[in-house]
Amino acid sequence: MTGMRVLAVDDVKAALDELCRLLRAAPEVAGVGAAGDALTALRMIEGGEFDAVFLDISMPGMNGLELASLLSKLSKPPVIVFVTAYDGHAVSAYGIGAVDYLLKPVRAERLATTLSRVARMVAPVEIPEPVTAPDDTVSAKPDAMPVLPVESEGRIRYVRRGDVEFVEAQGDYVRLHTRGGVHLVRMPISRLLEYWEGAGFARVHRGFLVAIDAVRELRSDAVGGMLAHTDLGDVPVSRRHARELRERLLHAAQRGELGGRG
Repeated sequence: MTGMRVLAVDDVKAALDELCRLLRAAPEVAGVGAAGDALTALRMIEGGEFDAVFLDISMPGMNGLELASLLSKLSKPPVIVFVTAYDGHAVSAYGIGAVDYLLKPVRAERLATTLSRVARMVAPVEIPEPVTAPDDTVSAKPDAMPVLPVESEGRIRYVRRGDVEFVEAQGDYVRLHTRGGVHLVRMPISRLLEYWEGAGFARVHRGFLVAIDAVRELRSDAVGGMLAHTDLGDVPVSRRHARELRERLLHAAQRGELGGRG
């Protein structure tokens, strides 16, 4: 296999298209993939081998810095290059291990310098095309969204997934209910479910997610409906999701995973 395979990630389509055009025109590049958000990028990286990832920093949901932090935990992480309109994240970017930090609009001459640097970091060996995916690819799958950035009064704090007992939808936002308070994050509940449904959270209602290990008991409400009781309040459970919730609670109890929150 000759030339590098690179992945471009940017939530702005025009910027993503232009970056892909520049990368495809570079002689060092053999193939270019494109992703419009961090979750898509994760899936593409899990499904194929990329030598380098060119990442926008400011993206909804998981931003570029958080995605790069996840990728750094892979057994064979790709080379990271940040592409952004702002220079205020340079220290954080290099702290994660980024090879370069490109400012938009990207110039072809500047990109060529970056690609030369990336090429020197990619092992100059011929790699045969794999017949089947190696077993360690599955074990190296990164954990998606273990923390969420929360902006409040000009400051950003990070809320750990393990501190969230349930999530409530509020239009294009979600409210994260934790012992430390309620935090508002701009992200549809359906998108958050994509990140967290494999990490102990279940959708129990059109507008609610609940952490399985936060459920203390199931109760009936005044009109015969079901409520999942947590230390932070009762969460409504729709009939559609009641059976699945009971099954997940039973399995969690059998594995000794209930009652883990103090």
